[in-house]
Amino acid sequence: MSQVVTETMVRVEDVRKSYGRDGAAVHALRGVSFDVPRGELVALKGRSGSGKTTLLNIVGGLDTPDAGRVEVDGRDLATLDEDGLLALRRDRVGFVFQSFGLLPILTAAENVGVPMRLRRAAPRAREERVELLLSLVGLADHAAQRPGELSGGQQQRVAIARALANEPALLIADEPTGQLDAETGRSVMELLRAVVRGWGSPAGRSGHGGRVTALVATHDTTLLGLADRVLELRDGRIVED
Repeated sequence: MSQVVTETMVRVEDVRKSYGRDGAAVHALRGVSFDVPRGELVALKGRSGSGKTTLLNIVGGLDTPDAGRVEVDGRDLATLDEDGLLALRRDRVGFVFQSFGLLPILTAAENVGVPMRLRRAAPRAREERVELLLSLVGLADHAAQRPGELSGGQQQRVAIARALANEPALLIADEPTGQLDAETGRSVMELLRAVVRGWGSPAGRSGHGGRVTALVATHDTTLLGLADRVLELRDGRIVED
């Protein structure tokens, strides 16, 4: 029997998160609820301090809420132990950060291959996947270059290719264009949209049918039109959907 794939990739129900205690407590999230359908690019907007990064960390299994419920790809994160969360982050979720996060001593190809090495993928399969992904992000000719030899936009493209290495079902990007100029930032956002439209995984090679879902935090209002849907966080609450 084939595996049933739910049409909701992310479900967040009444999630709350605070830091500190008593009068000094900072309420980062105050009862946040929303769903993200499979195969959508959802933009999360809001000023600095609105709770965007906290929310992304909770959805990605990097942090835990004080209250509420989070499901990712049909899994209730509260039911997963540390090994289960590690497997989720390794196999089902890809992360893209504002600071790129590339290893400076490795080439572009080697950086993209790191997640597959951690998963102990066969060398031949790893090399083929790296070649495919660098081609998809337009950097096939830069495979042997190190991050310091690449522009900011090229580094972010390498980071996106790396995030897709293990064929994730969900891509989480936290201000991926924050260090880029407007034109380069738009090209990166268009790349993320193209990934969601079908670049993430060759058909038949993953349990989610090659469909990638993306949750992208951005403060750049010019990029919001590239998303399927926009959620706004203000003072820890969703105020627009």
